[in-house]
Amino acid sequence: MVKKKYLWTNSKDYNYFRRDGVLTRIIAPKGTPEFDAEYWAIMRGKNIEPARSFKKLIEDYRNSSKWSNLAPRTRSDYEGVHLYLLEKVGSQDCTRMQRSDVINARESQRDRVRFANYIVQVTRILMEHAIDLGWRQDNPARNVPALKTPEAKKQSHIPWTDEAVSKFRHKAGPVELLIFELGLGSIQRPNDWTRFKWSDYDGANLRIIQGKTGVILKLPCTERLKGLLNQQKQTGETILVNRKGDPLPYRTMAQIMQKERSRLGLELYDLHALRYRGVMELAWAGCTDDEIASFSGHASKAMIRMYAGKARQETAAERALIKRESNRR
Repeated sequence: MVKKKYLWTNSKDYNYFRRDGVLTRIIAPKGTPEFDAEYWAIMRGKNIEPARSFKKLIEDYRNSSKWSNLAPRTRSDYEGVHLYLLEKVGSQDCTRMQRSDVINARESQRDRVRFANYIVQVTRILMEHAIDLGWRQDNPARNVPALKTPEAKKQSHIPWTDEAVSKFRHKAGPVELLIFELGLGSIQRPNDWTRFKWSDYDGANLRIIQGKTGVILKLPCTERLKGLLNQQKQTGETILVNRKGDPLPYRTMAQIMQKERSRLGLELYDLHALRYRGVMELAWAGCTDDEIASFSGHASKAMIRMYAGKARQETAAERALIKRESNRR
């Protein structure tokens, strides 16, 4: 047997091809023909992709109805984890993943709690797909607990105040103002703002299929929003476009608004908080929870009650003060 001088095994009994400070993990069990094949393929500068690699598993999953039936927003969230897995373990055999591997991946991203938990969730789904394909008998991600968000990172969205709304409307740039009024006027999630098309606008209403819920809504536009939309030149398919006239990506829109909020000293109020400001404005107008839900598309009324309740308390307190002062006279 020819000695494998570049073979190195770490404290966890993982085997690597190590040369010039570069490590390449060997997946097959040591002492097997597959192990030898991997070693000599790396030695020759080649990588052998297993027949049941994560790359092939993800490709098969994305070609299935499981993927196509997901809401666009969910696919977008899962996409980030797919890219992460392809980069980290794309060429590795998915049948060799163990529970400890899932936990290690989660822990490596613990400073990004939401993404770390998505790694566990998406890996669990992929492993179920591997079981369906007959590639595995077990799911190593099953029952792996999610990380808890540290108290210091738990921060509720702060609804825009009257002063913040007024300042933004008077001092923001034209693109930023259009984004602002589209968000506040539609009361939709920020990810949906970039999906509004000119064909969705009839001069008085906007139509949207919510990315997260798939709910179809017809939304009467506020006078401010109608005024802005009627002034716009239709340079692309979507209402929000980049300089080339292509649909404005969510990330770019968020960066534009973050920069403008920083310029105006309004960093405290984020994009999602515009949705809650809209809910509060409806509550101030005396709308019921059902009326607010018909506009916002909330599947659960818990969040409506949270922010509408705040607005209703303020309105009730004002009425109470009027009665109090009247009684004194």
